[in-house]
Amino acid sequence: MDAMTPIPATQAGGSPVRASRVRPGRRVADRMLRIASLLATMVGAVVLGSILVMLIWKGVEGFSFALFTQPTPGPGSEGGGIANAILGSLILTVIGIAVATPVGVMAGTYLAEYGRGSRLADVIRFLNDILLSAPSILIGLFVYTLMVRPMGTYSGWAGGVALAIIATPVIVRTTEDMLRLVPGTLREAGAALGAPPSKVIMSVTWRAASAGIVTGIILALARIAGETAPLLFTALNNNSWFSPDLMGGVANLPVMIYQFALSPYGNWQGLAWAGALLITATILLLSIVARVFIRDQRAR
Repeated sequence: MDAMTPIPATQAGGSPVRASRVRPGRRVADRMLRIASLLATMVGAVVLGSILVMLIWKGVEGFSFALFTQPTPGPGSEGGGIANAILGSLILTVIGIAVATPVGVMAGTYLAEYGRGSRLADVIRFLNDILLSAPSILIGLFVYTLMVRPMGTYSGWAGGVALAIIATPVIVRTTEDMLRLVPGTLREAGAALGAPPSKVIMSVTWRAASAGIVTGIILALARIAGETAPLLFTALNNNSWFSPDLMGGVANLPVMIYQFALSPYGNWQGLAWAGALLITATILLLSIVARVFIRDQRAR
């Protein structure tokens, strides 16, 4: 046999491999998958782009100075704004994050630092995953049964608790993941200096994972900023300014958008579009801030 003659490849049993038949099939499958992926990406981009363009087009028309200074108008009236809904959403979101942050950070710290390999940590992690994917309307019904019915009225406190339940699993998952990324050598260095585990966690691991933990809190904030279903059963809505004790219906952007968009009044529909654009821009801004924190964490 000539030295330049190629030797055919053989399988394990000694039979030659028919490369000419295998490779064209793989190439065709690869091209089909690329085309299918490209078409799916284009369809998704066109749909999302159309929604965004329509939202900007309709929402900008409803923007005015009164939008941020006047409360929502009555049925069939002209003018007005959504200042009470904006303020109510801010208060409900602050209550939810204020409740969820310490609970989520402490629970995530336990799972990452104290509960490694324990059955209790596995149970908590499993329940947290279930709560993370639970429909928000079920959480609203739960808080309605737990707080609204015994109190006999809707309230901002019930709405804040519902949002806190939604935000907590996001913070727990992010905190645990960020703490697990901290090198074990840092913990060993703290222990070698004679520091107790609690001191090592507060002074070393939390500080090393601070950007990631803050990112989780921001993501949880973006998660609850546009929730509507749980607020329908807890805070409901109010076309005027709410009381200082937050008892009774509390105006908020998600429920206002839902109610005004279904109304037959053109003024209400315009305010709904403006509110939808405002809340979308807010969530986009929070997502950008979270990505900046993630980038800084990776750079460190």
